Amino acid sequence: MSLSTTIKGIQDIMRKDAGVDGDAQRVSQLGWMLFLKIFDAREEEFELDDENEYITPIPEELRWRNWADDPEGITGDTLLDFINEKLFKTLKNLSFSEGDDPRGQVVKEVFEDSYNYMKNGTLIRQVINRINEIDFTSSKDLHTFGSIYEKILKDLQSAGNAGEFYTPRAVTRFIVDMVDPKIGEQVLDPACGTGGFLTSTIEHLDKSKKNIEDFKLIQEAIHGIEKKQLPHLLCITNMLLHGIEVPSRIRHDNTLARPLRSYGPKDRVDIIVTNPPFGGMEEDGIETNFPAAFQTRETADLFLVLITHLLKDGGRCGIVLPDGTLFGEGVKTRIKEKLLQECNLHTIVRLPNGVFSPYTGIKTNLLFFTKGEPTKEIWFCQAE
Repeated sequence: MSLSTTIKGIQDIMRKDAGVDGDAQRVSQLGWMLFLKIFDAREEEFELDDENEYITPIPEELRWRNWADDPEGITGDTLLDFINEKLFKTLKNLSFSEGDDPRGQVVKEVFEDSYNYMKNGTLIRQVINRINEIDFTSSKDLHTFGSIYEKILKDLQSAGNAGEFYTPRAVTRFIVDMVDPKIGEQVLDPACGTGGFLTSTIEHLDKSKKNIEDFKLIQEAIHGIEKKQLPHLLCITNMLLHGIEVPSRIRHDNTLARPLRSYGPKDRVDIIVTNPPFGGMEEDGIETNFPAAFQTRETADLFLVLITHLLKDGGRCGIVLPDGTLFGEGVKTRIKEKLLQECNLHTIVRLPNGVFSPYTGIKTNLLFFTKGEPTKEIWFCQAE
């Protein structure tokens, strides 16, 4: 049976459950289950590599292998009670002191805002058994599932409310290839969503990986921040699928909620690749985190100010921005002046109208710039 058939089967089972309403809840439900299954598969590998030195952050009875693996295992109300009363309550309240295994922090962050929507324990068992058909320790299954996961993420996107929508992989790959991150450079997506730019970055860096030291540097290079719970959960799982063993640098937070002046040298990075939300407005008070000359509630504009601040000298950025940021007046003019004075905006690629359809018809551009010297000349290209 193909993996795509398995995933469709899981979605069909979920549709029978009275507690799951709509695609977002189905993906969220599938998200925490896949996370636990994939996390368990990774733990198997760590145990083999560490020769019994590995210590799991998850209580033994809550590990996927000990309650979900057996197709004839607990089901019905017993399974439902176990998930609601034991699994979720325990994982939401895991406690760690500073310096503990960061894997535990990842598990806690995933479950803090997750929810078990399904109300029928027998259907939950059916979903679990279908998930168990996927072998997350097999490179072949893993590669195929990566493509299916990509489709799940794409299908999730609805009408692009509040400026949020899926960035086509052709766009993320093009931006990453243009910015050309190198092994040893720190890469950030401050509005990382489900992790498209970060997975493209990992794939780009993997091409030049030569040894275990390169592997470690890639593990430490990937940083992301995502405001909303569901994309954060999906991004964490995406990182595990792409070989990031401990995705503790993917934070569940609002990048714009921190005052700009509080970012110091240790926060600066070599590379930023991102498609920040635009067309939406930030919550009241967020703009006061920025200097008065740049205060606005247009999210994309605030992100552009933040990015110019977060890049190291010589740091490089590739970003998707709407026409309004380029051609607007008032605060937008001052932000553009700051960009052109502090960075070399060397390339603008105007995207065709249909790139983000059906999510938005807003005209968009890709901007590529390097911090540390003013702009002298801009190469402008219109993609057809």
